[in-house]
Amino acid sequence: MLKILKYSFYDLMRSRWSYVYFAFYLLLGVVLLFLNNNLSKAIITLMNVIIVLVPLIGTIFGVMYYYNSKEFTELLLAQPLKRSSIFLGQYLGVALSLSMSLILGLGIPFIFYGLFKSNVIWDFSLLLITGTFLTFIFTALAFNIALSNENKIKGFGYAILLWLFLAVVYDGIFLMSLILFEDYPLDKLSLTGTMLNPIDLSRTLILLKLDISALLGYTGAIFKRFFGTNLGFIVSLTMLLVWVILPVLRIVSKSKRKDF
Repeated sequence: MLKILKYSFYDLMRSRWSYVYFAFYLLLGVVLLFLNNNLSKAIITLMNVIIVLVPLIGTIFGVMYYYNSKEFTELLLAQPLKRSSIFLGQYLGVALSLSMSLILGLGIPFIFYGLFKSNVIWDFSLLLITGTFLTFIFTALAFNIALSNENKIKGFGYAILLWLFLAVVYDGIFLMSLILFEDYPLDKLSLTGTMLNPIDLSRTLILLKLDISALLGYTGAIFKRFFGTNLGFIVSLTMLLVWVILPVLRIVSKSKRKDF
């Protein structure tokens, strides 16, 4: 698995799109830091970009890499290699390369800015951790979609629909349900709804750490009231880890049963 991971990682790092992804975050970090005197505001702006863009990039790259390397994958399957090792190696290669572009792209300007001498270093670190979690989650979901659909057009279509649903549509449906059933106790429903969407969960996690009550919203306020800041932080991280583990387990299961 390590050899396949290494090959996939270096293959993606040679891609110009990895450099574009890296350059985008590098430019974004420079602009926000050197044109904004308030570091907390810069982190909030970065959060709003990351929780939408990172899932989209992870989804597209995951699906694209699977379909583009399909012939090479079939060649590997003819070798005495475990199926799970092949697909897990490819998945980890994609997820790690995207995560490295994100971390370096945002980390370099923050290092030059002298962020490590500031009190917001932990908030910034959490932002990178959350972005890494979202990368691993949506790359795994993309591999699941690609493994379930031989047709490239269907695979790309389902992947974009998944991102669109979790990033945009889910919040609208969730908000409408809260408005329609406002006469009922919705605390547990709100908590469950937040945990079922990794994007909402990531947003709540960062805002809990920043302790900005005005931006928490209804679900974030419920999260804070039920768990408190520290416990809510631990619960959020645990749920994000679950969101990584479950799709990865399905990749292993699907790859063993799939007829290539």
